[in-house]
Amino acid sequence: MSRSPFDFDVAVIGGGSAGYAAAAGTARQGLRTVVIEGGEEAGGLCILRGCMPSKALLYAAEILHLVRQAEVWGLRIEGTGFDFTRVMARKRELIGEFAEHRRRELNSGLFQFIRAKARFRDEHTLMLDSGENLSARNFVISTGSIIAPPPLPRLKEVGYLTSDDALSLQRLPQSMIVLGGGLVGVELAQFFVRFDVKVTLIQRGEHLLSGQDTDASRELEKVFRREGMTVFTGTRIEDAWLEGGLKGVSFAHGGQTVRVAAEEILFALGRIPNTGGLDLENAGVFTEKHRILTNTEMQTTAHHIYAAGDCTGPHEIVHIAVQQGEIAAHNIAHPQQMRSIDYRLLTSVVFTDPQIATVGLTEKEAVARSIPYIAASYPFSDHGKSLIMEAKDGFVKLLADPSS
Repeated sequence: MSRSPFDFDVAVIGGGSAGYAAAAGTARQGLRTVVIEGGEEAGGLCILRGCMPSKALLYAAEILHLVRQAEVWGLRIEGTGFDFTRVMARKRELIGEFAEHRRRELNSGLFQFIRAKARFRDEHTLMLDSGENLSARNFVISTGSIIAPPPLPRLKEVGYLTSDDALSLQRLPQSMIVLGGGLVGVELAQFFVRFDVKVTLIQRGEHLLSGQDTDASRELEKVFRREGMTVFTGTRIEDAWLEGGLKGVSFAHGGQTVRVAAEEILFALGRIPNTGGLDLENAGVFTEKHRILTNTEMQTTAHHIYAAGDCTGPHEIVHIAVQQGEIAAHNIAHPQQMRSIDYRLLTSVVFTDPQIATVGLTEKEAVARSIPYIAASYPFSDHGKSLIMEAKDGFVKLLADPSS
C-alpha cells in the first residue's frame, strides 16, 4: 500500500462546536484527523462568549424579574435584591465546566490537537505560527466569528463595551447605551435593564430584530418600554463624544439630531466571519463580505476544502454549526454518497422575555420569496396557561400552504 503524500487525511481549523463535530466525525470514520485551534481559549463562541454565558445571565435576570412581580400571585418576598458579583461568579463557574468538558474532548486522543494559528500556503498546506508546515488531503474551516468593526471611527476613541466585555463585567454601570437591536443587542439590553441599569437602545431599522416579523418586533418593543427601557428605532448614528465623564452618541431620528449620554456604550451591531488571517486566496477559497461561500454539501469553491459554522453561515446558530460540521465530515469520508444540508425547518429562538421562537419560514421571508401562504394567530392574553403565568405578551402564529 502506497504511503499518503499528506500528513493528515483531514485538517480542521478551529475547535469550536462546528470544528469538533467535523473532527469527531472524520476520526470515527478512521481518517487521520488534526484540529488546529488558534484562539486564546479553546471551546468556541457558544461556550465561551455566546449561548452559554448569555443564557446563564438572562435566566438570573428572569428570576429577579419574577421575584419582583411576586405579589401578582399573592406572594410576599421581603428584601428583594441581588449581588452582581455572585451572579457573574456563577456564570464563570458554569462556563468553566462547559469549557473544561470541551477541552477534554479536544484532548481525548480521538484526533491530534494542535494549539496554533494557521493560514494556507497553498491548497493542501497550512503554515502554523509555530513555524511548522502541515499538509492534508481535505480541510474543514470552522474559525467562527469576531466582533464587527464599529461604523464610527470616533466610537473607538470614546470607548465601548463589546458583547464579550458585557458578559464579563465585574461592576454594573448606572446607565448604558446599546447600539443595535439584533439578537445580541436585545438580549443584553433586557438583562441590563432588569438589573436596574438605565438603558437606551438605538436601532437602525424601523423595528427591533429586523429579520423577524413586524408583529413580533412590536410586541418586544412594547415590553421593553414597559420595563423602563428607552427605545429608538429608524435611526442613523452620526457621532460619538465624551462629556463630563459620560459617553455620548448623536443620531438622526425623525428628522432631528438626538443626543444621548450614559456611563457605558455597548456596541452590539453584530459579528463578522473570522476569516481575515487565513490567506484563503492561496487555496482557491472564495469569500463574500468575509463569509466563506459553500454549496449545500458544505464544500467551498475548492471542493476538497469544506467550511462549517459562523465563518460560512448563513445562520449563526450553534445547532446549525454542528450539523454543518457533521455533514462536512460525512462527505469527506463518503464522497460517493454526499449529503446536503436543508435549512427549511430552521429553528431559532431569541431568549428575551417574551421569547421569540420560529420554525421554518417567517411571514416576512415568505413575502420576500413570493411564496403563497395563509396565516392564523392567537394571542397569549386569551390563553389559560398564559394568564396563570402572567405571561400575556405575544402570540402563536401558524403559516400554511394554501393548497395543501
